[in-house]
Amino acid sequence: MSKTWLSVAALSGFLCVALGAFGAHALKNVLDSYGRDIYDKAVLYQMFHTVALALVGLLQRQNEALALAPVGWLFICGMILFSGSLYVLALTGMKWLGALTPFGGLAFLCGWLWLAYLLLRGK
Repeated sequence: MSKTWLSVAALSGFLCVALGAFGAHALKNVLDSYGRDIYDKAVLYQMFHTVALALVGLLQRQNEALALAPVGWLFICGMILFSGSLYVLALTGMKWLGALTPFGGLAFLCGWLWLAYLLLRGK
C-alpha cells in the first residue's frame, strides 16, 4: 500500500499546485473575497493532508505490519469531501455543498486519531 499512498500524494500535490495557481490567477477577478477565502482554505487543507498521506506512505514502507490503510483512506475521503466541497462551493455558490464539508473534516480527524493510536500502540 505504500506505493498507493505515495502515488496518490504525488498526484494530489500536483493538483494542489495547479488548483492554487488557477485560483490565484484565473479566478482572481471572478471570485469575491468570501469565495477566495473558501477556495484558499480548500487548497490549504488539501496540501496539509497530501503531506500527511505521503507520511503514511513512508511509514507504511518502513513498517508493512502497521495497519495504515484506514488512515490513508480517511485522508483521501477527507480531501474529497472537505476540499472538494469547498472548491465547488467557491466556484458555484451552491451553499448546500457546505453540508458535506464537516464530513470531510470528520474524516481528517478520524485519520489523525487512527494514526496516533497506531503510533502510540507501538506494535
